[in-house]
Amino acid sequence: MMVTEINSITPLLAVLVSMIASVLILASGKYPNLREGWTFGAAAIKFGLVISMLPLILNGKVITYTVVEMLPNLPIAFKVDAFGILFAITSSFLWIFVTSYSIGYMRSLNEHAQTRYFFCFAIALSSAVGIAFSANLVTLFLFYELLTISTYPLVAHNETPEAISSGRKYLTYLMIAGVSLLFAIVVVYHYTGTTEFSFSGIAGMATIPQTTLIILFVTFMIGCAKAAFMPLHAWLPAAMVAPTPVSALLHAVAVVKAGVFTALRIILYVFGVDLMQDSGIWLYMAYFVSITIILASVYALMQDNLKKRLAYSTVSQLSYIVLGALLITPHGITGGMLHIPYHAFMKITLFMCAGALIVTAQKEKISEMNGIARQMPITMIAFTVGALGMIGMPPVGGYVTKWFLLLGAAELHSMILIAVLLVSAVLNAAYFFPVIYVAFFKKPDHKLAYKEAPLTMLVPLVLTAIISIVIGIWPDAPGMFLDIVEIAVANVTGGGI
Repeated sequence: MMVTEINSITPLLAVLVSMIASVLILASGKYPNLREGWTFGAAAIKFGLVISMLPLILNGKVITYTVVEMLPNLPIAFKVDAFGILFAITSSFLWIFVTSYSIGYMRSLNEHAQTRYFFCFAIALSSAVGIAFSANLVTLFLFYELLTISTYPLVAHNETPEAISSGRKYLTYLMIAGVSLLFAIVVVYHYTGTTEFSFSGIAGMATIPQTTLIILFVTFMIGCAKAAFMPLHAWLPAAMVAPTPVSALLHAVAVVKAGVFTALRIILYVFGVDLMQDSGIWLYMAYFVSITIILASVYALMQDNLKKRLAYSTVSQLSYIVLGALLITPHGITGGMLHIPYHAFMKITLFMCAGALIVTAQKEKISEMNGIARQMPITMIAFTVGALGMIGMPPVGGYVTKWFLLLGAAELHSMILIAVLLVSAVLNAAYFFPVIYVAFFKKPDHKLAYKEAPLTMLVPLVLTAIISIVIGIWPDAPGMFLDIVEIAVANVTGGGI
């Protein structure tokens, strides 16, 4: 599909703004208000730069910028297309909410090493936007690994033996995945002479022998361990030892979304729709991620710790995104892409609610939350909104993406995949409704004396809950996520929904 390319430095500026802020954050460590002012300022500027490119993308343009060419056809370069800006808008917008929430959380608990925390946070968001705007596999790889390195101190933030152990597990899984990803990139460059993303897949991929092609695809998917496919998921529940804002970062804003974003880039922009169909790879991978969808939901049912239940929920929900792309139908791809921002708003709401419970009530286990909604009604109403969205119940946004996924599976006449989506919805209800029941309808074990979290925490979770409803009621609002996704789907399929 022909598109007009426009050269602009704006993508580079959007990446650099929080890099620059990270230096200012370090320099302002002794002055918390100034330090957090840099964080807020960078968040606002980054989002402004990202959103300034949206009108061009909605008009069918692509924005490019080359930083440097290291070797022939191996530049460090940026290309902003509809799919990339979808992820960039999601991560940069939610950074504003998580920044406010982080300030309330860290100050309420008087956390140590707050300067290091905000420094790493800024680097992580630069990495996420760098991944979103990468024009090729090499540029993506550099930011992908920077994201791993910058989030390791966040996972190990508490510096307890459990936190250090979880941090090591996190780093081990994702660094090994990075080696796998790098190997796959070298193979692609060897066979095709380029690593640049293309709407129809990288030219020359079809010349790779079938067996090699399958091995290459598997190697790429191992490299996407941030997407938490089973059995490469163990780092994610372990990482829940981190502070709750970090969990929100991992699950909604940056890390796991970078994993599924990269997986979709590889499926649709490296292999391409036609090659995925012709090779039959899509079907085997679709069944593989379907197993993750079901098993992770079963594991979620068995967790009494709320953050771990949410973590296993994320493992399941991420595979919805990849499954949508693997369906290789316009409706399926639409559902997969759209689930990136929709899941982000709903899941960040859930994690921020969990953090509010920890800060105010010091409760992490569901079995200890009897009647807690009587003292924290706003928090638990917001939690309920996020949970209903995850289940796929209107009017919260989750039903929109699951409807598209069901349409995609129906277009393939695959009863197995339809059953997977329906059974997983039942399992979602099975592990979310007990939390709601315990909080709203069970009698407290003793007299409660809790109150809502500080406004810096409460306001963000209320706003993300409201947005989760708005995107469900009005998914086709002009310039909103569905508009962007329709352009991205038309690019890779040559048509639309």
